Order: sequence, then C-alpha cells, then structure tokens
Amino acid sequence: MLNPGSGEAPEYVAARIRRALAEDPRTAELGIQVIVKGAHVYLCGTVASQQCKEELNRVAQEREPTLTVHNDVDVVEAGEPGAPEVLR
Repeated sequence: MLNPGSGEAPEYVAARIRRALAEDPRTAELGIQVIVKGAHVYLCGTVASQQCKEELNRVAQEREPTLTVHNDVDVVEAGEPGAPEVLR
C-alpha cells in the first residue's frame, strides 16, 4: 500500500523516520519502532524522559511534515537504586 499523495511505500517512509530518529543529536534513539499507515506515523518503544519523548515527536514531524505523528512511546525514568537485596 502506498502513502497517499507521496507514491511511496510506507516501509520506505518508516525507514527514513527511523534513520532520522537515530541520527538526529536531539534523539539518537535506535530502539523506537516506527509504523506508517496511510497519512499516520506511530512511534512505539521506551525512552528515559518526557523530554526525549517530545523530541522524538519533533524530529518525526520535521522529517515528514505532511503526516500525523502519534507518539505512543512510554517514559521509563531510571532512578537511584534502592536498598540492596538480601539473599537468605
């Protein structure tokens, strides 16, 4: 199925967005899944902060401004380690 108006297969558009997310210094994310369906882009995966999630949205929208970006990325913040586990 081709992207409406672009004449390009969605796999190529998704690959271009994935590459932008990996190469842009604001994001540098390799583990984000990108799915393109029609005029919509879906981002899935996990990142370490809300700011990173927002940057993913910006980069994807800048790369493909005619598509609607749906950011379903989860934020999993890493905190200080807790108390050591006691094994018995």
